[in-house]
Amino acid sequence: MSAPRSEDALIAELRAVIGAAPRRSLRLGIGDDAAIWRPSRSHDSVITTDALVEDVHFTAAMEPEAIGHRALAANLSDIAAMGARPVLATIALGVNARSDEGWIVRAYRGMTALAKRSGCALAGGDITRAPAITFAITVVGEVRPSNVKRRDGARPGDVVFVTSALGASHAGLLLSRDAVAVSDAIAAAARTAYERPEPQLAEGRFLGASRNVHALMDTSDGLSTDLARLCAASGVGARLDRIPVDPVAAAVAAARGEDPDAYALGGGEDFALLGTMNARAFGYLAGRFAARFGRELHNLGAITEGAGVRLANGVALPRSGWDHLRGN
Repeated sequence: MSAPRSEDALIAELRAVIGAAPRRSLRLGIGDDAAIWRPSRSHDSVITTDALVEDVHFTAAMEPEAIGHRALAANLSDIAAMGARPVLATIALGVNARSDEGWIVRAYRGMTALAKRSGCALAGGDITRAPAITFAITVVGEVRPSNVKRRDGARPGDVVFVTSALGASHAGLLLSRDAVAVSDAIAAAARTAYERPEPQLAEGRFLGASRNVHALMDTSDGLSTDLARLCAASGVGARLDRIPVDPVAAAVAAARGEDPDAYALGGGEDFALLGTMNARAFGYLAGRFAARFGRELHNLGAITEGAGVRLANGVALPRSGWDHLRGN
């Protein structure tokens, strides 16, 4: 692979990919030392940073467009979990011998396509040499103060819900490592769920607009881990009555002779939204959610007094999801 001609040449090419026209309040984008943004007076700014590292969050064998998409999607999912909409993003990109100029441009094309669909301007960043390909992305969003949803708002008696069935991304990860006897349609759906997850931004804004929704976060590290985090932040416990497993995950688990619930509980990176709401409002909001998005808002159980997450039979649910420091 050939090295990029120069940093300036690469920045110029990336600027051409992204487009030079500023988005609304973005006064200055890629190409200078910093971006200039004029926020709305009536909104809070929401800022998140996430890093994705080669052979930890993705492999270089994936298509560069999918890697770029996935890197930005992880950050946009955090914005969705706050009930916000994205405004701009900056990217610090670490490159190595496995990522030549063509690879980098293709990765940016993947990010740009998702950014355009999401209404998020790519405002610049930094490029440096690194031992492993690394994306460190910061996204800024905005939200009305009354619509902000945090993970520390759950209350005893709340319904625990999730916006999608879980486990398909983990199924896609497994298929990327080993051949499994499943249909072409299942394999394609699993790989798409892993490589090109769609952040649920519209769903986040829908839920953020309801006063009956008390807490919200995304499921990036597996249901067992993320629900435990939500409970710990809120000083409550939870009873998990139901585990909604994506049919794609169920098919791959069956082919591998594994427990499909484990895919949903520990797989992570589905980027669905996990939250709690007033139990009396669940039926009404679930109906509106289904009418708006064409799928079920899943009732998982209830928030309880005390601490920890337990199954319906009273057995404590251990955390089986991803921990970034332990690597498991």
